Amino acid sequence: MTNENEEYLPESDVSITDADIAEIIEHDIDALVAERDSFKDIALRLQADFENYRKRVVAQQADEIDRSTGKLVEGLLPVLDACEAAFAHGATGVEPVWSSLLGVLQKQGLEVLNLEGQPFDPATAEAVMHEPSDDGASDGPVVVEVLRSGYQWKGRVLRAAMVKVRG
Repeated sequence: MTNENEEYLPESDVSITDADIAEIIEHDIDALVAERDSFKDIALRLQADFENYRKRVVAQQADEIDRSTGKLVEGLLPVLDACEAAFAHGATGVEPVWSSLLGVLQKQGLEVLNLEGQPFDPATAEAVMHEPSDDGASDGPVVVEVLRSGYQWKGRVLRAAMVKVRG
């Protein structure tokens, strides 16, 4: 005979009490909570990995766009040089085209390197002519004349200037 809180298993002659059932349920709940926490941890890691991937792709795309536009601008530098040379030799009608093209490129990130009177920096200029210093004191070579303009594109030297240095 069994009381109503016990279940009789005829095959094994073992009875299960309410306390045993509660212990089994508690064990199952603990296992489910641990499994849920494991899946939650996996989901959070995947979400963080995806966010990092998304940020990396956006940065790579921005870098690729900057490189591509930099190559386009680099291809236009001979046009700027020709306009500058024509203007320097007194050609009429070139200055508006030259300044318009230069203005548009400057709005997009092109910078003309203004090096005249500045200390010579081989990262931004290429010295193609040299003249000795008049005075004995030398703090290093100084750019005295820019022979061909140099340009930076978004902080990176696109083309070094050709300069004449003294010192």
